[in-house]
Amino acid sequence: MSDNTLRLGVPKGSLQDATIKLFAKAGWNIRLHHRNYFPDIDDKEISCSLARAQEMAMYVEQGTFDVGLTGKDWIMEYDSDVVVVDDLIYSKVSNRPARWVLCVNGNSPYKRPEDLEGKTIATELTGFTKKYFESIGVNVDVSFSWGTTEAKVVEGLCDAIVEITETGTTIKANGLRIIAELMQTNTQLIANRKAWEDPFKRKKIEQINMLLQGALRAEKLVGMKMNLPKAALDAAQAIMPAQTSPTIAELKDEAWVSAEIVVDESVVRDIIPQLKQLGAEAIIEYPLNKVI
Repeated sequence: MSDNTLRLGVPKGSLQDATIKLFAKAGWNIRLHHRNYFPDIDDKEISCSLARAQEMAMYVEQGTFDVGLTGKDWIMEYDSDVVVVDDLIYSKVSNRPARWVLCVNGNSPYKRPEDLEGKTIATELTGFTKKYFESIGVNVDVSFSWGTTEAKVVEGLCDAIVEITETGTTIKANGLRIIAELMQTNTQLIANRKAWEDPFKRKKIEQINMLLQGALRAEKLVGMKMNLPKAALDAAQAIMPAQTSPTIAELKDEAWVSAEIVVDESVVRDIIPQLKQLGAEAIIEYPLNKVI
């Protein structure tokens, strides 16, 4: 493969759809093939491969991929020697960090991690969990869980679990109780150290990061355009929480101006009625793909 091709690792599994959607907003269309681990991407300078998020940092460290996306948790789990380019706060459920939490059965006597001395902990994140309990001086037996981890503590197969959650809904639904938060995690863009030193690849990675960040930033924002009576401009600016000062343009009718702003989507429902009261007309709200 040419040195002028960036090898991109896309996380397979729960993050896959959200990642492909994010890349589309950033300007790259990734097209999957049935039973194929090598998607197409509409950029001749990038080649794509799918890999499990749990293994991504290993592949990036080894140089199989130049750049990839995976969770901070899996980088820490394997102490991977990679360049963390940036945080990308998104997931399959929400745009907020997920948490690895220590859980016990709802009716168990355990109240804090120290109460688990000599007990068995089941988790997929074995390396990090062992280090956590070592750091607080508590001896536990950490066993690897292949899935359905919540059920194991309910069935008495272990005394506690370390599991990832975003909302806590599944944990509560299984009658479990969180007694400690061990780590917050989010997706990170990571690069192979040799690739990061390559001028072409570093420039391409930085381009990807800038546009991915712009796409994430735009998810909570919208653009608004309107015509305003010039006499109401100061009052309108006082209620418009724009990212920067509104863009104001003169209209043919000198008594009116055109205003354009970028605002948090959550405030639109409150400010549109106020703008109407000030005489605003032709108010348009539109989505944004990227805010750089």
